[in-house]
Amino acid sequence: MKNSPVRARALASCGAARLALLPLALTALTAPALAQTASSAPVLLAALNPLKETVITATRTEQPLMDLVADVSIIDRETIESSGLGALADVLARLPGVEISRNGGPGSTTSVFLRGAESRFTAVYIDGARVDSQSTGGAPWESIPLGLIDRIEVLRGPAGAVYGSDAIGGVVQIFTKKGEGAPQASVGVGVGSLRSTHAEASLSGSTGVVDYAVGVQNKTSLGFNARTLATANPDRDGYRNNAGYARVGAQLNRDQRIEATLLGSNMNSGYDASLRADDRNMHRLYAAGLNWMARWSDRYSTRLSVNESADTYTTQPSVYQTKTRLRGYLLQNDWKLDLGSVSAALERKEDTLVNNPINRSRSQDALALGYGLRLREHTLQLNVRHDRDSEFGAHNTGSVAYGYALTPAWRATASAGTAFRAPTLYQRFSEYGLAGLQPETSRNLEAGLRYQQGSSLFGVVVYRNKVSNLISFGGAGTCASAFGCYANTGRAQYSGATFTGEQRLGSVLLRGSLDVQDPKDLTTNKQLARRARQHGLLGAETRYGQWLLGAEAQWSGRRYDNAANTVTLGGYTLFNLRASTEIAPDWKLLARVDNLADKAYQLANTYANPGRQLYVGLLWSPRR
Repeated sequence: MKNSPVRARALASCGAARLALLPLALTALTAPALAQTASSAPVLLAALNPLKETVITATRTEQPLMDLVADVSIIDRETIESSGLGALADVLARLPGVEISRNGGPGSTTSVFLRGAESRFTAVYIDGARVDSQSTGGAPWESIPLGLIDRIEVLRGPAGAVYGSDAIGGVVQIFTKKGEGAPQASVGVGVGSLRSTHAEASLSGSTGVVDYAVGVQNKTSLGFNARTLATANPDRDGYRNNAGYARVGAQLNRDQRIEATLLGSNMNSGYDASLRADDRNMHRLYAAGLNWMARWSDRYSTRLSVNESADTYTTQPSVYQTKTRLRGYLLQNDWKLDLGSVSAALERKEDTLVNNPINRSRSQDALALGYGLRLREHTLQLNVRHDRDSEFGAHNTGSVAYGYALTPAWRATASAGTAFRAPTLYQRFSEYGLAGLQPETSRNLEAGLRYQQGSSLFGVVVYRNKVSNLISFGGAGTCASAFGCYANTGRAQYSGATFTGEQRLGSVLLRGSLDVQDPKDLTTNKQLARRARQHGLLGAETRYGQWLLGAEAQWSGRRYDNAANTVTLGGYTLFNLRASTEIAPDWKLLARVDNLADKAYQLANTYANPGRQLYVGLLWSPRR
């Protein structure tokens, strides 16, 4: 429920025995940041060759994955389709260093924690357009349509020197498909438990000069009773989602390209705020962009981007509405030097919040500089950024990252960086807000070690991210509300280690991750709400005849639902199975069983999760 950002947090604040062998198995199996390989994918498909992978998120410039020092995971379209999963958050939750919290099933209010950091500390982009809420803070994860996504890049760790405000915990970049080659269509349908249905269709291609890709998605579910309290409506809390995207580009000549992108989503989901009313959340989201890319020489290129996103959240029959509109302008310049590469970017961000009686805007102008070097065993990345906020003035961020190849198989990395997040307009100008709130700031240190030899991939990353001026909601203060006020009273530390690994044993591919972390409120010395001290995933996949079979165990330790650590959310282990096969040329059948043991567990206090779930889908995608 989200009748208001403050009330939502107040309501949200109102086990399974651990698998003893799982941490041991993961520790034995793992040890770097496969963070920097495609092996971090959430489902267990054949490993991609990381030497051929490129990534944009780390520096905003396309570069080979193996040149990165940053902790990055990639999820491709094949992984998304084969997963059989229905929500973006569920896919992300299978990555190292990622946890989620949700008020019920898919379609309900969702938070994503990267390395234990607050959900608002993750900067989210859809085809380059920033997506955020100036009301609650953070992206509306529940309304981003998974079926329209072609690729996801996840950067763990602060990236303020590249992206400016918001990227204290990390960055998630979402990309839709780009058309290539002869026209290609695909259609997917599926049904599942709780009378869930899924349908999607897409068409893409290229004429040589013009490329295009369009797609639509429809998802529905009757849902289940997410809250069994005596004061909550015992009805089913289902959802309906309609979404679509379009991406059109033109290669004007060998060195000039223009491109336009648009994604829209309309989510209508149930929640329980009263005993008898059918309370509904309505989320309307769109993200649009216009890009021009030019290569002026073999060494110099530019990219100009103009984009906009809007997130409108409404509830019925209890009337509440809040609308965030974000605009962005980016001019990026890249030079290739004899030794390394240099980037320089000018960026402007404009944020607007309409939430009666609030109608406020702000802007940030920035200059960002970067230098990257790959020289034999050495990799170096330097970034600095100067932001000037229309209300807070100047804020500087920087980062330095270094990697060293100890041997062809072993690589060590280390980095340090700073980041910040400006308070939301709601935190400043609502009845609970203080206009004098200052930006939250962070300082991060991390180090990693990775081994890659043949089909063996192991790694570990250790980190410590300290946040000052943390904005928290407390008791009555100097704001207009007697219920409580926002204030810069907190300090937090997100520290821990992420172990990842992949190993092929005969015909079986094993993958796993283990996070051991300490997300702590330094003011109270308490564990931060809804984040576990340990969580992980262990999975295996193999081929049996024409079938690709997979199994996984998701595990999370005990968490607390409130800042005082007095309301406990028990630990849990979920067992999931999946299978897929080609039943005919161009036709693929997939099936998935989630929560095989029908485990009862909570991601938020008083909110249930679905029990055992079955999904069966059929995909038609003609080969070219």
